[in-house]
This record gives sequence, structure tokens and C-alpha cells, in this order.
Amino acid sequence: MSLDWEAQRAFLAVLREGSLSGAARALGVAQPTIRRRIERLEAAVGALLFLRAPGGLTPTERAEALMVHAETMALAADAFERSASADVGRIAGSVRVSASEVIAIEVLPAILEPLMAAHPDLAIELSASNRNEDLLRREADIAVRMVPPVQEALVARRIGTIPLGLHARADYLAVHGMPASLADTGAHSLIGPARDSPILRDLNARGLLPEVADFALRSDSDVAQLAAIRAGVGIGVCQIPLGKRDPALVHLLPEAFSYPLETWVVTHEDLRNVARVRAVFDCLVDGLARYIRD
Repeated sequence: MSLDWEAQRAFLAVLREGSLSGAARALGVAQPTIRRRIERLEAAVGALLFLRAPGGLTPTERAEALMVHAETMALAADAFERSASADVGRIAGSVRVSASEVIAIEVLPAILEPLMAAHPDLAIELSASNRNEDLLRREADIAVRMVPPVQEALVARRIGTIPLGLHARADYLAVHGMPASLADTGAHSLIGPARDSPILRDLNARGLLPEVADFALRSDSDVAQLAAIRAGVGIGVCQIPLGKRDPALVHLLPEAFSYPLETWVVTHEDLRNVARVRAVFDCLVDGLARYIRD
């Protein structure tokens, strides 16, 4: 059975987008091309992979069984492309960096800018996700993580802890009053996650935050929560170094509420001597250490 990568890319795109037209847009090819590639793949595997439904294409059980293998091949192809993007001894080519939403959007661009200005042939692919991307599967070249890595094949540098604190806009507090204790925050509009999480459970256990049902504005996006704090919706949790950057925000009850986020920069041991990866790794270590100190 001969399988070509372009047919498998089309298969994975249809799985992700749910339609031939969506897959065509994602891959930048014509819709009939996607259809032919899917038909070619179905002929090769000897089974139907998608069923037509009112909302698009529904994968069959055979397609769902093949999906993990196609995703693994896609990761390998992306890693191959990044590895081939420049010589290992040059600070050039592509490096994929994975970090949480807030770190990737609010913190890393300013840290990476001087390195990218000094090395114009360096390209950074920045993945903003609260999911820990798998460095062993080469989902990313470098990751900024809030938990210590456990795999032996990874090289990690502990940066320290990023402190979290309660924050609100000054004009919100001018209208609703300054809480004198954590108990007083219950009378305020609270901003928090929409679903339970390990961090929220830990904060609940420490008596620092209430249950999900008590939040007036709920979002599982940390960036959306931060935007709500900045908009004056109410009181929420923000990284203290970020709060210091915004003169409109007030850090509340610092002695009553404090939560440290362990911070690590991690890469695969096979990449530590690749010049572009090493340069980005060192840049992130230095920049995040400054961010914590500030």
C-alpha cells in the first residue's frame, strides 16, 4: 500500500476543519484537489474515511483510528521543516516556542524582539496554549512551563516563581470600594475560570478564591480574564509583574493573597547544541528572569 504525504495532509485538514472547503482554505489548494486526495487515500486504505452530514463531513471509525498516526506524521513533518530551515551552527531558521496564553501574548514578544532584531534570519513560531505541548513528539522546540518537566530526555532551566495577585481597576474600586479582607471580595464582581482546574482547587483549599459558581464573569481563557480586569469588570487574578505595568490597576490585599507559579524553560536534549534553539532558549531564560525581578 503506497500512501503519499499530501493525501494524508488533506485527510488531517478535513478532520480538523470538518469540510472539504475548510481543508482547502487551510492548505491553500482548490477544493477538488482535496477531494481527489481523500479519494486516493480511501482507495489506498480500502475503506471509507468520511460520511457526508448536514454540517459537513463526519469521520468514520477507521478515520478516527488513523487520526493519531496522521497527527504524528504532521508533527514530524513540521519538525523536519524547522530542522531543515537553517544550518545547526547559525542563528537562523525557525524555532517553535510554546507557552501559556498570558506568557505568550503579554510577555514573550518583548523578550524575543531584541534577539530577532539582532538575527533577522531567525523566525519564531509562537504557540499560545495552556496545554503542555509534547517536546518529545516535537510539538514544539522550546516550552515555557509552569510545572517541572519529568521526562529524562528534556533539558530544563528553572527561572523562579511568577507571583499572582488580586487586581482591579482603580475606577472600579472608586465606585465599589476597596476590600479590606478576602471576605470582603465576596461582595464584589469576581472574575475567574468557567471550569474547575487544579490551580483553582488549590486556591479553594487555601481559602483564597471561591467556587466557579461565585464568579460574575467566567472564562477559561486567562487572556480574557486579564482583559476583563483591565476593562474594570471587577476583581481577578493577574500576574503581579503584569499588573505593575498598568498604572490603572491596583494590587489588592498582597498580604492576604499570594500564589507562586513555578516557571521553567524546557527543550529536548537533542536540540541544545542547535544554535538557533540555544539562542532562543538563553534569551527566554534571561528575559523571564528579568520579568520576575521587575
